[in-house]
Amino acid sequence: MTKSFAGVRALRGVDLDVAPGEVHCVLGQNGAGKSTLIKTLAGVHRPDDGEILWRGEPAEITTPEAAIDLGIATMYQELDVVDGLTIAENIFLGHELARGGFTRRSEAAAQTRALLKRLGHGGLSPHTEVGRLSAANKQIVSMARALSHDVKLIIMDEPSAVLDTEEVKNLFHVVRELTAEGIAVVYITHRLEEIRQIGDRITVLKDGRTTAVGLSAAETPTPELIRLMTGREVANVFPTRVPVADDAPVVLDVENLTLDGAFTDVSFTVRAGEVVGLAGLVGSGRSEILETIYGARKATSGTVRVRGAALRRGSVVSAVGAGIGLSPEERKSQGLVLDEPIYVNVTLASMSRFARGGFLRDRAARAVARAQIDALELRPADPDRPARTLSGGNQQKILLARWLVHGTRVLLLDEPTRGVDVGARAEIYTLIRDLAAAGNAVVVVSSEIEEVLGLADIVLVIGDGHVLRALPSPEIDEHGVLDLVMKGTAA
Repeated sequence: MTKSFAGVRALRGVDLDVAPGEVHCVLGQNGAGKSTLIKTLAGVHRPDDGEILWRGEPAEITTPEAAIDLGIATMYQELDVVDGLTIAENIFLGHELARGGFTRRSEAAAQTRALLKRLGHGGLSPHTEVGRLSAANKQIVSMARALSHDVKLIIMDEPSAVLDTEEVKNLFHVVRELTAEGIAVVYITHRLEEIRQIGDRITVLKDGRTTAVGLSAAETPTPELIRLMTGREVANVFPTRVPVADDAPVVLDVENLTLDGAFTDVSFTVRAGEVVGLAGLVGSGRSEILETIYGARKATSGTVRVRGAALRRGSVVSAVGAGIGLSPEERKSQGLVLDEPIYVNVTLASMSRFARGGFLRDRAARAVARAQIDALELRPADPDRPARTLSGGNQQKILLARWLVHGTRVLLLDEPTRGVDVGARAEIYTLIRDLAAAGNAVVVVSSEIEEVLGLADIVLVIGDGHVLRALPSPEIDEHGVLDLVMKGTAA
């Protein structure tokens, strides 16, 4: 299969074969062509050349409806739910249950309950507005929508990206049930450890080409997969920590911070050059803590200080003015202006520096953005390129560049490597440690406990909105974190 956009070849000859009842993992760096392949199979794009055989017969998948009619359902990495609709309305959006022009709401609700129960989330109400759900539960709604059709093949693009350890276990249970019924699953992930747990075979893409087809998930060594993805050897390790001096000044001081319904009496400090990691399950309050420190949520009580000066509660202006920057969990919907160029996104928090008489001085903004593009090795190195067109790793670099331009001293990073490939992850890990070594205070939240342990100097274990334990990272491992979370008691 081949596909080009405006002269740029996204697919240069991709081969893929999927058997009934198997989990076929597709691996590749950001920009390898995975998304284009998915959208071609889903009927969003039409291939320029090549052939699709469906159950042995040639098929033309010209629209998403045509894909659904064949039995192909797609779950996209960027959640495609509608916040203003209920769970039931989202699940049956586009194929509503109706008779005589009237929607059969009770039947839709009953089928929704059955689908949610099948996915291990029978406690969710079909009548709940999706905008009130967590990212993990929105993923469940997306999965239920796929299963609401008579599917033979489900394509899952990074389905575990917003899930914690227990949610991932439930996802794998559902996938095994589907394959036991003969349904095929194309599973796309950047988490190489997942393919050992759920995958049967692997296809690897690089630069729009297939570098391997149908490898054994159980027998192919991880270094070989990384080489096939990147064309080089990549050490999937974390940078060496630089010890923080005992007399390093406290940059961020969080004291007895409480947000009713989310977390209670959270206290910690971060010194210059230090990385503090928040580890815990989805829904434990990790993201809410960062958002409250940043002023996006107004604390019920408690104090946040930067270099000894207290911030106004619920004021982003106060936080940014004091030198705090946030890279949010959902970078595309909460952090970036996707249709604006890179240079606008990079200078967004410092717009007053580049404005005169109410107009942006584009030349000055581009020059500053260009310096950050070069320093962070952002690719492609074009400040006028829309942020939407960049890979996940490069979009994350844009957010880091924004706060570096602003002169931020406290970086709050929520899921900084979500949806980022193995090569770009190593770059971002190095960037985070370099930012800390330059005297910044860094707070990292990640659903991957291994990532928190590998990056952080100090680990705060969060459970049910409380700090259960604060320990130097060498003194705790993944099992220790999970043990604390499951017991749910603070030391």
